[in-house]
Amino acid sequence: MERRLRSFPDKEGKIGAKMILVVDMNCRKDSLGFYEFVLPLVTLTSESGKSRVRHFTELTSADINECSSIILSGTPLKDNATLSQPEKFEWIKTLEKPLLGICAGMQTIGLAFNLALIRCLAIGMTQITTLKPNPLFSGKFKAYALHNFSVIPSNEFEALAESKQCVHALKHKQRDIYCVLFHPEARNKEIIERFIHMFRATEGYNTHTNQKSIRRFSLGDWVSR
Repeated sequence: MERRLRSFPDKEGKIGAKMILVVDMNCRKDSLGFYEFVLPLVTLTSESGKSRVRHFTELTSADINECSSIILSGTPLKDNATLSQPEKFEWIKTLEKPLLGICAGMQTIGLAFNLALIRCLAIGMTQITTLKPNPLFSGKFKAYALHNFSVIPSNEFEALAESKQCVHALKHKQRDIYCVLFHPEARNKEIIERFIHMFRATEGYNTHTNQKSIRRFSLGDWVSR
């Protein structure tokens, strides 16, 4: 497993492309979940430009400061490791760069912003209905779902899509933070590609403020909290 992981160092892509950070949200760095939930993301981001993959337990301030956008991967159904370690994701609260959370990534983002999780079990293909226009998807479409929980929207987050059971996509109202509960790395990969291309050359550009994000921070700022 370690040999396979090392085959994905910081990969140079197109000249001038910004680096995309993929965060492995699985319980262990050497988890088999890497191949199903992380490797497809690494492949897609590497094809589009420069990419870096880090397990969430090894994430550093440099990783976050050096990237232009971030993707939080999904995990297997019974892997809720990140939900029991919210202190490792306090940095999300002040992040000024585009962020996409997939399944466990969506749930973890929700907890970072004190959103409530609600029990919602789904396994297999699910009909998704778009609730609000957005740059990632539209209309009705089939998606692969594998989750135990969904996230309830708040004053900060608006629902972008839902299934018959629960909310399946959210967006922060003021920042470029997107969340999807279904797994676009398994089906609907064009959603990930749209996120990548939308922010590939933005260097943290905020579509709401029309300003570049220049704030740098240290994860150490949060460790003691």
